Amino acid sequence: MSFTIEERGRPNTQDYRVFFKNADGKYISPFHDVPIYANEADNIFHAIVEVPRWTNAKMEIATKDPLNPLKQDLKKGNLRYVANVFPHKGYIWNYGAIPQTWEDPGHKDSDTGCCGDNDPIDICDIGNKVCSRGEVIKVKVLGTLALIDEGETDWKVIVINTEDPEADDFNNIDDVKQLKPGYLEATVDWFRRYKVPDGKPENQFAFNGDFKDRDFAIQTVKSTHEFWKALISKKSNASELNCMNTSVSDSPFCCSATDADAVVKSACAFGTEEPIPNSGRCLLFFFFG
Repeated sequence: MSFTIEERGRPNTQDYRVFFKNADGKYISPFHDVPIYANEADNIFHAIVEVPRWTNAKMEIATKDPLNPLKQDLKKGNLRYVANVFPHKGYIWNYGAIPQTWEDPGHKDSDTGCCGDNDPIDICDIGNKVCSRGEVIKVKVLGTLALIDEGETDWKVIVINTEDPEADDFNNIDDVKQLKPGYLEATVDWFRRYKVPDGKPENQFAFNGDFKDRDFAIQTVKSTHEFWKALISKKSNASELNCMNTSVSDSPFCCSATDADAVVKSACAFGTEEPIPNSGRCLLFFFFG
């Protein structure tokens, strides 16, 4: 199963969008139409790369827009760029989400005591390859970190791209500790402090910031898939989320290819990349204890 992207608008502007197509060239939603499983028997999942490693633009699946293209998040009306918090440069993994999952804001997690953040579940790909924006990869789940972001449960699932030359060496979170020493500690540090330059307090974690293992993480991913099933079948309240899809035949939100074409055609034509706005220049922040 292969996927391609189509860019619309001008990069580094608010009209920039990244739409997705399936192998037949039909427009699809990365949230709802890319299957969660690449290989269900082996628990290999698909993941959408929103932010390539070392970059700063906070791109994300637009959960409230038709067909859910990637777009850049806004902060106070301006394009959002994550600051470089020493010693980190941008995002320190390929960052993205697992499709057909949903962290239900109406469900209080029994482990964290907090409700979901209303988004697909997030992934941090620790593989060596720097992926491209909008790339759909196949990943092996290794563990998870439970971030508490402004009072909401925001799981960060640690994965490795199955095409990584070292993928066979990584099967659980302990393998990351052994083979990539310091990476998990850096991950906790990154998530704790990345919002501080925006004037927000440090983030907190469940489980004292400890990572849960592969089995726990896989079960967490599967539970968010069940929440998504309820969402896409209208058994849960979608509220502002847009559930337009082209492949979930029993979903009341399923649309025709013509409707999907119309969504993309209504977007701005692809244009020349704009310079990063001055407000988005990524400063280097130091913290002293």
